[in-house]
Amino acid sequence: MAQIEIERVSKSFKNAKILDDVSLSSETGQIVVIFGPSGAGKTVLLRLVAGVEDLDAGTIRLQGRDVTWAPPEVRGIGMAFQNFALFPHMSAYDNIASALTAGKASKTQIEAKVKSVAKLLKISHVLQHAPRELSNGQKQRAALARALVSDPRILLLDDPLRNVDAKLRYEMRMELPSLLRASGSTVLYVTQDYREAMALGDKIAVLLDGKFAQIATPAEVYREPASLGVARLFGDPTVNLIPATPTLGDAGPVFAIGAASIAMPPAYAHAVGRPCVIGVRPESIAVADEEKPGGFPVEVVAVTPLNEKSVLLLRAMDGRELLAAESGEGGQPRRHGPARANFDRDAMLVFDAGTGLRVAPRTH
Repeated sequence: MAQIEIERVSKSFKNAKILDDVSLSSETGQIVVIFGPSGAGKTVLLRLVAGVEDLDAGTIRLQGRDVTWAPPEVRGIGMAFQNFALFPHMSAYDNIASALTAGKASKTQIEAKVKSVAKLLKISHVLQHAPRELSNGQKQRAALARALVSDPRILLLDDPLRNVDAKLRYEMRMELPSLLRASGSTVLYVTQDYREAMALGDKIAVLLDGKFAQIATPAEVYREPASLGVARLFGDPTVNLIPATPTLGDAGPVFAIGAASIAMPPAYAHAVGRPCVIGVRPESIAVADEEKPGGFPVEVVAVTPLNEKSVLLLRAMDGRELLAAESGEGGQPRRHGPARANFDRDAMLVFDAGTGLRVAPRTH
């Protein structure tokens, strides 16, 4: 049985439609990340599930119960809001313990649970501080701890790492999945950070223009994005997009970059003559020395180190600019000047130029 069922839900504010007939479900223990740009309606959807906002149309079921019009306090959920919502007159300890206190847990149980979650979230040293004495990052972690401490069956997290510094955010991306799975909670997790979505989600629901553009596993969303809009949201640097109308070459479909003819997988033969946009992720472009055979000529215009890789700005002979990503392991740093580029054709993405929807390969 699905723990969370959102069925054909819509919500407007004045004349602006924020959510338009969206549906989503989550199984027991599953972490579903609701991902999209700022203003996409992610937080609004979470507030509808929590019962903090009323929907205009649709149905929400939690653990099989229709709670569409039920008040928040009977929905049996834990939630950490973006704005912290800490009680200003309580210490961080008492804020975290509040859900357990309301549930009449014993003092020993409360102390053990609060200390355990505070240690995990690295806020043990500020438990006696008032909210006004906490940094934004500490407030965010205290709010997250309060949501986690009572081991709720359903947990709603609204961008809980947004105000956390980069180092701690990286650590929490590693630690949160095991913490959430250990709790057994079914989780809806909102973020606009694609790395967070990829690291945490069992599946990702991509929210664009008030609708889910794609609901799939992280690997599927990255390798097989449903649309140009989805493809652009994932990857750093972002996907290269090349307008093209494939033609039929001697060995199958091809498209042109300047005077160069680039082979496509045979499974895209049905795209011949169709205006398309070819997507090539930077890591799917191999750059070789100028004298190496194969590929097409480019000039390496700039090289920028980025963590464990280097990003290369390439310029093809027709003036088109492309981004390639190279591992920094071994060898000399890439030099500027003439080179040759090769696309991994099996990793190519093809989109319809008119609709922006992905053109799926056909194997038969």
